Amino acid sequence: MEIKAPRGTKDISIKDSYKWQYIEQKIRELTALYHYQEIRTPIFEHTELFERGVGDTTDVVQKEMYTFEDKGGRSITLRPEGTAGVVRSFIESGIAAGPQPTKMYYLSAPVFRYENPQAGRLREHHQFGVEVFGAQDASIDAEIISLALSLLNKLGVNDLSLNINSIGCKQCRPEYNKALKMYYTERKEQLCPTCLERLERNPLRLLDCKEDACAALAAEAPKIVDYLCPECEEHFKALQKYLDCMNIQYKINPKIVRGLDYYTKTVFEIISSQIGAQGTVCGGGRYDGLVSQLGGPQMPGIGFGMGMERLLMVMQNAGVVIPKPQPLYVFLCTMGKAAREKAISIIAQLRQVGVSADMDHAARSMKAQFKYADKLGVQYTLSIGDNELERGMVSLRNMQNGCQTEISLENIVEELCR
Repeated sequence: MEIKAPRGTKDISIKDSYKWQYIEQKIRELTALYHYQEIRTPIFEHTELFERGVGDTTDVVQKEMYTFEDKGGRSITLRPEGTAGVVRSFIESGIAAGPQPTKMYYLSAPVFRYENPQAGRLREHHQFGVEVFGAQDASIDAEIISLALSLLNKLGVNDLSLNINSIGCKQCRPEYNKALKMYYTERKEQLCPTCLERLERNPLRLLDCKEDACAALAAEAPKIVDYLCPECEEHFKALQKYLDCMNIQYKINPKIVRGLDYYTKTVFEIISSQIGAQGTVCGGGRYDGLVSQLGGPQMPGIGFGMGMERLLMVMQNAGVVIPKPQPLYVFLCTMGKAAREKAISIIAQLRQVGVSADMDHAARSMKAQFKYADKLGVQYTLSIGDNELERGMVSLRNMQNGCQTEISLENIVEELCR
């Protein structure tokens, strides 16, 4: 029986890996400008981390996590999102006790969710995300939004809209939850089974339901911005002012609550028209209580996540052409044992000075070696046989125009480095 990749997973083959490397290079360049440093966390954590951090009323925890018991009887979960693990590391490493703020990013981090695979969202997908700790002012909210938009623009994705909202804090959200509960209780018969459960445990999650009937109810539901406490209202107004200062266009969308329980105050989504109904390419917000909730000091936090597969799909739909890497510079075609040994020596010297070089390792005929080199798209081929070794001269062919010259065997490195 042929063994295939599990459903909802996909190889990043050698035909596509250069696209990922291109995006990753742009991310590293941009995050350096913003003074963010890379963090790498394990792909699995103790299940309790996500139950406490993400929230046990979320779809992620209730339905989508890959959880198993290891050989020591511990409950382990494959990473379903990036923030909780970064917060755990931030606390455990002692960085939380140092000077703040701390700016971090993670790149092409595997994320695992058991859900129906869809375009740009697989059961194993990869995320780029940023996390900032210890910055209370809304200026950092505007900064990470600016970073995300700048990256998308640099990658050739320009048809974007920014939606922002505030979902309040533990002071003002109880009143809003009470208003939501009252509104939805009067319309219980229209709710889907999942939302009936959410009504009692976490009314805010009702606004995030994608069922048509529930979405229609959400459109008329009370709006959180009408219930914000003075601090949250001031913070939201400051964010808008900072975005105005940066000439960033935005729309206030009261239906944005995000899918995870740790969010407070600012939440936002960046939406592209290039991928239809599933148009969100970046989402994030504040989580001012998460660090203390996971055992650290009371400290504000904010971040966003961006799916790499979805980003690639948006770029493709936008007609972005990612430049392919430079082809192999020179391929050595050999005939005979002595020629092969000489070729190995030459290749080692060329690679030491930064010239990409290769040779045949499959015992092909000379003619077949040239055909193979042509398929590789190499710029030059060098022919070495017994005659060339005796004369101390080798044939150098330009594979683009077919021009052929002879060069000294002893000066190959110097000639190819010109």
